[in-house]
Amino acid sequence: MPSPGVRYAWYGALLVLGALVGTAGSLVQAAWLPGGLLLALLAVAGLFYGGLRATGTQVGIAAAAAGWLVAVILLSLGRPEGDGVFGGGVGELLFLFGGMALAVMCTTLPRLPRPAP
Repeated sequence: MPSPGVRYAWYGALLVLGALVGTAGSLVQAAWLPGGLLLALLAVAGLFYGGLRATGTQVGIAAAAAGWLVAVILLSLGRPEGDGVFGGGVGELLFLFGGMALAVMCTTLPRLPRPAP
């Protein structure tokens, strides 16, 4: 089992990766609908499951999901002039709710036992 310092470093890295995947997914899903949406959701699922495998806890998924959600929400707010990344279509809602559903699904997966050293 990794030390707490290593685990906290993983949580920080997953938080940053979540923000990066959320930003990239927000741009890709709007550009190439419906293929971009599928690609973005696959990236989100891979990030969340990778967070579970890397840390061995559901907190790894929560850290990645927090970074992803912050990025997606900030990009959906837009600017006072009305410019925003999301145009308000069905694809954006599917990306937002699909990502949240994937986070919940990965969090409810059973933790796998760590192999003996």
